[in-house]
Amino acid sequence: MRHITSSLVDSRVTSDHMSSGDAFKVSSLRGKVALITGASSGIGAGTSVLFAKLGALLALHGRDVDNLNKTAQQCTNCGASQPLLIPGDLTDEETVKKTVEQTIAHYGRLDVLVNSAGILAMGSIETADLAQYDKVMNINVRSVYHLTQLCVPHLIKTKGSIVNVSSINGQRSFSGVLVYCMSKSAIDQFTRCVALELAPKQVRVNSVCPGVIVTDIHKRAGLDEEQYAQFLAKCKQTHALGRPGQVEEVAHSIAFLASDAASFITGVNLPIDGGRHAMCPR
Repeated sequence: MRHITSSLVDSRVTSDHMSSGDAFKVSSLRGKVALITGASSGIGAGTSVLFAKLGALLALHGRDVDNLNKTAQQCTNCGASQPLLIPGDLTDEETVKKTVEQTIAHYGRLDVLVNSAGILAMGSIETADLAQYDKVMNINVRSVYHLTQLCVPHLIKTKGSIVNVSSINGQRSFSGVLVYCMSKSAIDQFTRCVALELAPKQVRVNSVCPGVIVTDIHKRAGLDEEQYAQFLAKCKQTHALGRPGQVEEVAHSIAFLASDAASFITGVNLPIDGGRHAMCPR
């Protein structure tokens, strides 16, 4: 019995014996080169600012030039160096190529890819036409596939990390947002498959799956202010924690998965949804 107690004491890790390297390793993002898409709004913008605070070197892509500049200003206000800004439409193949080429030309390497660009569209099997299907799939899936494919050779060199922004809609079924749900299911499967393909090369691939997060995505999809307020209020019933999430809560999860703190995590579709994925109608 004395031997067991001694072993437990000897193996116990206390804060007094922890080096700075043993502390929460999200700080490992300092000096890492991160390419973040969808950085002109929402989760992409919030993630960019958090990465800037953590000392990452940023290449930011976004469609809205004015908002992309605002994100960059927030990053520099945190004391970060000026991010490389790459505006454009990721459904255009040349823009995707340019995004990777400019990042590598500017920084010389790539450590982290955050695929955050995406759109939401309302519609059912009866109302969503093929034009909507193509638009959503091209942005939410095809551009992610293409950009990731071009980034992989550079991420292999650095044993880097990929974080895809999916949605709880990829794991749970909802009416009225059919194509969006399909696109996010595709991203979840893409994440798991690519994680297995790149694991032997020590590149980690994960996704975050947010529930309802307070951004402009739902209003851009067609909800007016009153409808959006009602939608957020409904989160008291649809999310176990009784509220919608905030951009910063998703951004911190992305930073965790991208960092050395998650060094033994790959192929995960992580719900950031206040418990919505665990709930059943009653």
